[in-house]
Amino acid sequence: MKGISVTDLLDNTTYEQRRGEFRSRIIGIKKDRGINLGPILRLVFENRDTLLFQIQEMLFVERTSDPEKRAEEVEIYRTMLPSRSTLSATLMIEITEESRIRDTLDTLQGLDRGPYLHLVFAGERVTASFEPDRSTDEKLSSVHYLTFGFTEKQRSMFLGLSEGEKVMLLSDHPRYSAMAVLSPATIRSLRDDLSDD
Repeated sequence: MKGISVTDLLDNTTYEQRRGEFRSRIIGIKKDRGINLGPILRLVFENRDTLLFQIQEMLFVERTSDPEKRAEEVEIYRTMLPSRSTLSATLMIEITEESRIRDTLDTLQGLDRGPYLHLVFAGERVTASFEPDRSTDEKLSSVHYLTFGFTEKQRSMFLGLSEGEKVMLLSDHPRYSAMAVLSPATIRSLRDDLSDD
């Protein structure tokens, strides 16, 4: 997949003028890349477009024009690009009732430390690796960045899935068991990520 560089970014004034058009396009892209896993987990698979949008939004909201700071943001997000053997995703814990936030996050402690989140297909299981240091023993973050690393065999099997074969996203955390079946459109979108060199 093509990388992201500072030269791909618009200045904040130009971005503000085109922001609506960018947002509409990304909403369309994310429609096929977002999955609800049970009642409170939402996972969005990232690609170059979604990450470039996140960088532009961050720079725009924070009114960042300093070239060094812009380069730093690009460097942070560049590590989240998918590759020919890795899918990249953002996991959000979505709790709408403020009174339940603390208890729910406590219940999910360890989600980011154990092998609890998987892509399952054709008898294969690809386990998520979470970005370290986003949580502590006392507090679980509500947003996580993670990757699914495929072996060459798993990549070939995923790319070779026939129409109608199921791909599932699975949580087997001791206190949060959930499963979601990926849509054909989502599978096609993820295949594009893995097929890029």
